[in-house]
Amino acid sequence: MLEDVPQDPFADDPNDPSSALGDLDDAEPLTAAERDEAITDLADVEVFRSLLEPQGVLGLVLDCPECSEQHFFDWELLRGNLRQMIENGQPQVHEPAFHPDPSNYVSWEYARGYVDGVIDTEERH
Repeated sequence: MLEDVPQDPFADDPNDPSSALGDLDDAEPLTAAERDEAITDLADVEVFRSLLEPQGVLGLVLDCPECSEQHFFDWELLRGNLRQMIENGQPQVHEPAFHPDPSNYVSWEYARGYVDGVIDTEERH
């Protein structure tokens, strides 16, 4: 029922505090190069997960250029963000990890090196 849906208390208010966020529904579409990069990243995450999750790695830690802090992403959140970017041009809104144990996460560079090491080992045998 429509009565049960909460109404925006700031509707039509010129001082709406959420106006600083901008219009979240008007995401810029990805360029072809950005989309290709996101697709490649998604494929990389799948490989990283398949090799690292059995070793106890829960996801990746990424340095955020905007806030200069590290952000911890589990595998599903990474996959979801990349899929959302590919489909809608922006990552999904999410809650950050709550007190993650940094020892359960690796950097993108570490994951890439690990995969390269596994491939090199396989090629030698």
